[in-house]
Amino acid sequence: MSRLSLGARSLRVRSWASRRADLTASLVVFLIALPLCVGVAVASGVPAELGLITGIVGGLVAGALPGSSLHVSGPAAGLTVLVYEAVQRYGVGALGMLVLAAGLLQLGMGVLGLGRWFRAISVAVVQGMLAGIGLVLMTGQVYTLADTEAPTGGVQKIAGLPGLVAGLTAPGGGPGAPAPTALAIGVGTVAVLVCWPKWRAAARVAPAPLVAVALAAGITALLDLPVRRVEVHGLLDAVQPPDLASFARLAEVGVIGTVLAFALIASAESLFSAAAVDRLHDGPRTDYDKELIAQGAGNAVCGVLGALPMTAVIVRSAANVRAGARTKASRVLHGVWLLVFAAAVPAALGVIPVAALAGILVHAGWKLVPGAKSLATLWRGHRGEAVVLGVTAGAIVVTDLFEGVLAGLLLAVAKTAWDTSHVHIETEDLGAEHGLWVRVRGNATFLRLPKLLDALEALPHERRVRLDLGGLRHVDHACAAALEGWAERRRAARRAAGVASEDDEEDGVASARVA
Repeated sequence: MSRLSLGARSLRVRSWASRRADLTASLVVFLIALPLCVGVAVASGVPAELGLITGIVGGLVAGALPGSSLHVSGPAAGLTVLVYEAVQRYGVGALGMLVLAAGLLQLGMGVLGLGRWFRAISVAVVQGMLAGIGLVLMTGQVYTLADTEAPTGGVQKIAGLPGLVAGLTAPGGGPGAPAPTALAIGVGTVAVLVCWPKWRAAARVAPAPLVAVALAAGITALLDLPVRRVEVHGLLDAVQPPDLASFARLAEVGVIGTVLAFALIASAESLFSAAAVDRLHDGPRTDYDKELIAQGAGNAVCGVLGALPMTAVIVRSAANVRAGARTKASRVLHGVWLLVFAAAVPAALGVIPVAALAGILVHAGWKLVPGAKSLATLWRGHRGEAVVLGVTAGAIVVTDLFEGVLAGLLLAVAKTAWDTSHVHIETEDLGAEHGLWVRVRGNATFLRLPKLLDALEALPHERRVRLDLGGLRHVDHACAAALEGWAERRRAARRAAGVASEDDEEDGVASARVA
C-alpha cells in the first residue's frame, strides 16, 4: 500500500475519531445544560422555556461563530440576579429589548477591537462580582427551596432567614408558608450535586445536575408530593419578541444602566471564562474580539426572541473539554439536542420540582464564592485586592449588581492610584555653608501630598534647603502648586526670622521646578 493511501486512511481515522469525540462531548454538555437552562430561567422569574431558547441560540448561533472553539454559551447563574431585578422593574415584555440592546453593544465593542481590553479589568473586582452574585443567589434560592416567596433586596433576604427557619419549624402552615417537603427535595438535590462527582466512574457516565434533577423528579412523581413544579407553556408560546414601543424606554437612565450592566458583565464573564478554558486544552487560543462578536450576535438573537441573555460559562465549557471535544461541532450539537428536547418532549419539564432547580442554583452560587483558604491566601499576599473583593461583594448584596460592580471598579482604581504614587524623600546634610539637599523620588500625586508636605514642613527654617525633584517620574497639578506654595512660605519665614541668605531667592525658584 502506498504512503499516499496510508496517509489518506490515517486522515479518515482521525476525522472519524474527532467527530465521535465531538458527538460524545455534545451529549454530555446537553445533559448538564438542560437543568441549568431551566433553573436559571425559573430563578430569573421568566418561563422555563426562555432558558432553553437561550441555550439553543448559544449552541446554534454563538457556537457556530469564530472566537473560542470549545467555549459553550447559554444562560448563566451569574446574570440571574440582574435579570430578575430587570424583570421585576420593567416586566418580562421589556426583557427582549434589554437583551437585544446589550447584544448590539457587544457587537459594537467586538468590531472596535475592545475585547482584549476586558483583560484589564481587576481580577479582584470580577471575583467580588461573582462572590456577590453567589451570595444573593443563594439567599434568594433558599426561599425557593422551601416553596415560598423571597423578599426583595439582598439585605431583606438575609434578614428574613430567621423567619424562614421559624416558619419551617412552626406547626400547621398555610398558603405561602415554607414547605418542609420541598426543602427536603432541595437539600437532597444539593447533597447529590456534592456527592455524585466523588463517584468518578458514575460521574463519567451521567453528570451530577442531571442525576439530581432526575432523582428529584422521579421521587416527586412516584410519591405525588405536594410541591411546586415547573410550569410548561410550549417553546413557541414562550417567545416574546420586543415591540417597538418598548424601545422608547431606552431613553430612561435606569434602562440604559441595565443594558450597560448586561453587556459589560456578560462580556467580562464570557472572556474571563474563555481565558480559563484556554488553560484546559492545547488547541487554538481564543480570539477575544471575535468571541465578543459571537456573544453579541447570540444575545441579539436572544433579544429578538425575548429570551434570557447569554454568556459563555466555565461549567459547561470545562465539561466540554473534559469530555474530549475537538472542534466547535460539539457546542453546536449541544444546541441541536436542546432544540430536539424542547420541541419533542416539553411536557417532561412539568414533572421537575422547582425546589430541585433551586438546589442546583444554591450549589452554583456556593461555587461562585471563594473559599476560606483562598481568601486567607489573598489576604496574606495582597491585602488591598482582598479589600476590593470584599467591598464589591458586600456592595452587591446591599445595593444591586450594577452599583456594586461600579463601587468595586472605583475602589480598584483608587487602590491602583495609591499603589503607584510612592514618594521617597531623602535628606543629605551638606554642611553649614551649603545647607540641606532634599531629593524626592517616585510619583508625586495628591494621594501622597500629605506625606510630602509633612516632611518638607519639618525641615528647620534656619538651614538653607535645596529641593531636588529630578527623580520624580510624575508630578500632578496639586503637588506642583503645593511645592510652589511651600517654597514661598519658606522664603517668607526665613526673611521674617532674619536668616535669609542671598541665594534663597534663586534656590526657591529652582526648588519648584522638576530638574
